[in-house]
Amino acid sequence: MTSAEQVARLLALVPYLQSHPDAELGTTAEVFGISTDQLLEDLNVLWYCGLPGGMPGDLIEIDMDTVAASGKIRLSNAEYLARPMRFTPDEAMSLVVALRAVRELAGGHVGEGIDSALAKLERATGAPSPHVAVAGGSEAVRERLTDAVAAKVVVELDYTGAGLAPSRPRVAPAQLIVRDGFGYLQAWSLERGAWRTYRLDRIGAVRVTGEPVGDIGEPPAFGPGWLEQRPDAAEVTLRLAPEAAWIAEYHPIRALRQVRGGIEVDLLVADAAWLRSLLLRLGRSVQAVVPAEAGAGAREAAAEALAAYGAE
Repeated sequence: MTSAEQVARLLALVPYLQSHPDAELGTTAEVFGISTDQLLEDLNVLWYCGLPGGMPGDLIEIDMDTVAASGKIRLSNAEYLARPMRFTPDEAMSLVVALRAVRELAGGHVGEGIDSALAKLERATGAPSPHVAVAGGSEAVRERLTDAVAAKVVVELDYTGAGLAPSRPRVAPAQLIVRDGFGYLQAWSLERGAWRTYRLDRIGAVRVTGEPVGDIGEPPAFGPGWLEQRPDAAEVTLRLAPEAAWIAEYHPIRALRQVRGGIEVDLLVADAAWLRSLLLRLGRSVQAVVPAEAGAGAREAAAEALAAYGAE
């Protein structure tokens, strides 16, 4: 978890606690999607937050004794943070795009809820609404599948896979998902006795059998996205000084580890020029690159630049 994530959470936590007096520790942690231990760490950080000056009357007050004794959170002296943060234009637009992608697959009450959220966000941003295209098949197919998932009943599909003859698999539908601009159905194949994934735009029709779905468990995690599937994408590990921790906020990373003297991040790289540019931007904050040859381009570019300065 990065410091930026914690700051964003704290700015939302304070207004929440003010509007929920004596909030339960466990319930609050569940609302914010964190553990109770992490929430206690957040509360301890809030003790040191407040208005400039840092005097007792300037800082947020939390009765930690009450938290320890009863699990209830009592916060005071934070009236200046009574309202939660607002989205930045970029954050709001990112959320609009994501909701529009989900809306392509959602129907019924879920679709109505998404439409309501989109209307509010678009009014707040004041920007033209982006068009999002998802290859999600027909609306009738999506609605039937959504209903079947909710009712937990088996369906029969008219399905044409890539390069395959049409088939009519009988499946127990589990969920609809979006990946890289395509909609998919994850379902348990009754004939195969295994999990299968079907592209929605290749499903011609859905027939609901009414047969109840048995105990099929949870579907497996969906496969990787386009970057992970590129054969030329390679994992690179960067060891960075603390001041370069911002990289985790601006670039998709696979893992982040705190190490002595800084952090380590793992990221997939499919473009050597992009990595060279990133390493040059980070400069002396880069402590190590693994594998070492991944940083060769940046070292050569830096040496050429230094040589050019020496020639002047």
